[in-house]
Amino acid sequence: MARQNYLFTSESVSEGHPDKVCDQISDTIVDLILARQAEARIAVETAATTNRVVLMGEINVARENLPTPAEMCDAARATIRDIGYEQDGFHHATCEIECFIHEQSSDIAQGVDAAENKDEGAGDQGIMFGYACTETPELMPAPILFSHRILQLMAEARHAGREPLLAPDAKSQVTVEYRGGKPVRAHTIVVSTQHTDPNMESGDVRQVIEPYVLQALPQGFIDANTIWHVNPTGRFVIGGPDGDAGLTGRKIIVDTYGGAAPHGGGAFSGKDPTKVDRSAAYAARHVAKNVVAAGLAERCCLQLAYAIGVAEPLSVYVDTYGTETVSPECIEKAIRDTVSLTPRGIRTRLELNRPIYRRTAAYGHFGRAPEADGGFSWEALDLVETLKAAL
Repeated sequence: MARQNYLFTSESVSEGHPDKVCDQISDTIVDLILARQAEARIAVETAATTNRVVLMGEINVARENLPTPAEMCDAARATIRDIGYEQDGFHHATCEIECFIHEQSSDIAQGVDAAENKDEGAGDQGIMFGYACTETPELMPAPILFSHRILQLMAEARHAGREPLLAPDAKSQVTVEYRGGKPVRAHTIVVSTQHTDPNMESGDVRQVIEPYVLQALPQGFIDANTIWHVNPTGRFVIGGPDGDAGLTGRKIIVDTYGGAAPHGGGAFSGKDPTKVDRSAAYAARHVAKNVVAAGLAERCCLQLAYAIGVAEPLSVYVDTYGTETVSPECIEKAIRDTVSLTPRGIRTRLELNRPIYRRTAAYGHFGRAPEADGGFSWEALDLVETLKAAL
């Protein structure tokens, strides 16, 4: 039987965290290219350090749609500006940006592209997981959702000019107490945020950020016994890539479920939707969320497995942790019978060949509201009746 009373912790990082700067730049390049050619192939990595950004990777795009290195560097610079970096060691106007993005290997392309005798295959081998639970209205685990929300509210206030003492780099961490298997209160809150005034101390920073923490969590979740750690190391003025180097793809647990569910190991940012690391993880979340929304289980974890160049998933596995109202085997069959999980089927159903990815690269790829232009389409509850009818 699953544990009923325990503490569980998840963390988030802000858009100004060095790794998230890199994720957003990589996805900015993805959006730039997909806006010109929906079927482009893209795998872009970004590295950042003090006043330097390096773009690397491979793309497969028609010559007339190919961005120039200067265009890609300009897009990266605009992303840094939008995040808000104007400090001496990392400034959007003065940082050096180099582009080493080149054409994709023809060996990879021939294994993945559709041909007369086969459908488009997966862009790589691997396993992907999707997860949903009834802990929050968004059907997300509470600790990661709350951690994201704290930093989102702080960032909104910073961008609006309401909190000029806040700077872009920040981290949050929420430890949630569970009783009877349900989240009931915040045991510990940790927030570390970069600030502009070098004379600020921990207590000063807490005065600034506490209203946003209180707003981010359900009323009554924070009580007199909640433990707070705000900038516990003291001053935090030098931040972002000037304080610590950044790299695309190093925050995969922050991007997903905060450790509450398994992870296949593949990062999302910088990849076009033929890469199943990204698209199949989105599809798995979409299906798992709809399973829970349909009342088939209170928790659902869906694993998909792929081989490079092969269209159909090698396996579809559902774990409902004993919370199911019908058997996991029946849920698996309903999924296979009603939902295409080939790379092309996923991209078509979720309409993923659109420039919708930079917005995903901070504050989580899951638990967000579907948007009118197709952003976060994998969060839609449009399979509920289909799955019910298949049982």
